[in-house]
Amino acid sequence: MSTWHDTVRRLTPPVWAGVLLCIAFLATPAPFATLASADAGRVVGHMFAREAPLSLLLAVVVLMLERRRTLAQPNGDVASPFTAPVMLSLLTLACTVVGYYALQPLMAQARLGQGALSFGQLHAISLGLFGVKMLAVCWLAVLAVRPPDTSR
Repeated sequence: MSTWHDTVRRLTPPVWAGVLLCIAFLATPAPFATLASADAGRVVGHMFAREAPLSLLLAVVVLMLERRRTLAQPNGDVASPFTAPVMLSLLTLACTVVGYYALQPLMAQARLGQGALSFGQLHAISLGLFGVKMLAVCWLAVLAVRPPDTSR
């Protein structure tokens, strides 16, 4: 029988993946198609300023629920603390912290002509980290919705 935390553990990654895919393929291209580049950049920056704390929160929720699941093995087995969902959640945390919280101040400096890397280089790194995070969350979603292994 499924408990509330198991239901939340199974629903969180697919919803999170939907949010990230929507941001990547619908929300961020739209301002650049309709606004001046500087205005579009501000709109998109505002979206990512909201997405980053949401991703941190959801990664921590997935981590906590996955640890709860692995510690509550019905047969008393001790599960490894490093399951695929745990590692993927840690990857999403790292991508969010580096991709948003570390790179955004550097990107602001680069817009002013300061810093070792150009805005374009930092933007490419940030985009790559968002892509890795999106793939990790999509993988988490696949793992979350697949039926449990009952062969043991």
